[in-house]
Amino acid sequence: MFFWIPMTALLTLIWLLLANSISLGQFLLGFIASFVLVLLSLRMRPDLAYPRRVWLMLVLAYRFTIDIIKSNLAVAKLILQWRRKDFTSGYVYIPLEVRDPHALAFLACIITYTPGTVWSGLTEKDYILRLHVLDLKEEAEWFDIIKNRYEKLLLEIFE
Repeated sequence: MFFWIPMTALLTLIWLLLANSISLGQFLLGFIASFVLVLLSLRMRPDLAYPRRVWLMLVLAYRFTIDIIKSNLAVAKLILQWRRKDFTSGYVYIPLEVRDPHALAFLACIITYTPGTVWSGLTEKDYILRLHVLDLKEEAEWFDIIKNRYEKLLLEIFE
């Protein structure tokens, strides 16, 4: 229900906007088409996400938004005051406890969407994340951000 109710509603709304009409016929046609598309798409997904504490997603979204703003400002400062000796990029290797593929996808998006960081790889055997950081001052700082700020919340949400 977590997936198909909001997705059906969103697709029905998009249908109504594209049809430029809010008649009963258009609503029913959009709803039926959306419902069928959502049901067919569920069969394509091997694993379904079952978030345990959905309200924590709001906390995660808030933290992510704040970190995006801070990171944008930091990267802008690096670019505008560019001196090659001022920063050193590098890799940080972080062992992850999270195993749920949806939580890993969330973490990958969070890391990649944040300017100055890139998800460079994940070992499948022991789940060690390779994170590339544009301005790597201390590895411990990034370890703390990933483990305590994001992974802990993702574990509570998905596992």
